[in-house]
Amino acid sequence: MRFTHFFFLLYILFFTSCKKEKLHLTKIEGSKIEITDSLKIDDEIEKYIAPFRNHIQKDLDSVLAYSVDTYSKTDGSLNTAIGNFMADAIYEETYPVFKKRTGKDIDLVLLNHGGIRSIISKGQIKLRTAYEIMPFENSIVVVALKGAQIDSLVNYLSKARRAHPISKLRLLLDEDFKVAEATIKGKPIYNDTTYYVCTNDFLYNGGDNMTFFKPNDSLYVLNYKIRNALIDHFKKVDTINPVIDDRFIQIN
Repeated sequence: MRFTHFFFLLYILFFTSCKKEKLHLTKIEGSKIEITDSLKIDDEIEKYIAPFRNHIQKDLDSVLAYSVDTYSKTDGSLNTAIGNFMADAIYEETYPVFKKRTGKDIDLVLLNHGGIRSIISKGQIKLRTAYEIMPFENSIVVVALKGAQIDSLVNYLSKARRAHPISKLRLLLDEDFKVAEATIKGKPIYNDTTYYVCTNDFLYNGGDNMTFFKPNDSLYVLNYKIRNALIDHFKKVDTINPVIDDRFIQIN
């Protein structure tokens, strides 16, 4: 019985002293594991994923349309053929969806120059092309803005001096890059009018410092990705031949 009490006392003293001790991290060790083509392929894993890979590659190589030339986002200063194509395509594919759901019209489209991640090469346009141009999962949203906020949008574009893709908005800058004229669908912009701006969720949330989308009258989430809209458009048009035009230019 005495031994039982003795060991019980030792147990209490040991764990009480352990609780009082503070542990401190003194050293971290690591080693570099290089991943190279020298690593052996697991035949069983390779056999399992091969059918899935082949199926995906077959889909990506399916032809959707034809491009009469090669188009790059570096081909223009304030507007580019590829940017104009993308903005116009988003307008054409999104307009009927938005109209059916809300009964309202989309007034303009604004995308971002940096969102164009690849060229469109001359020749066949494949499903792969859409993923190369738009690898991100950006979704289309429509934001209701008053004319005063549209003025902020216009001023942003004039100061940025980049070929951010736009559609249905025409912007003329003078020699000093100040706004000389801005119209939506050929009409002046009125402060008290509500305009429905089609853009993507990245820009709506302040991407590229586009802070003019908030606050707003309302937001419409269409659950329609930019890439999917481009794919739908490629399937419809058969051939694309976009051009640099006068939608955003500097005048003398």
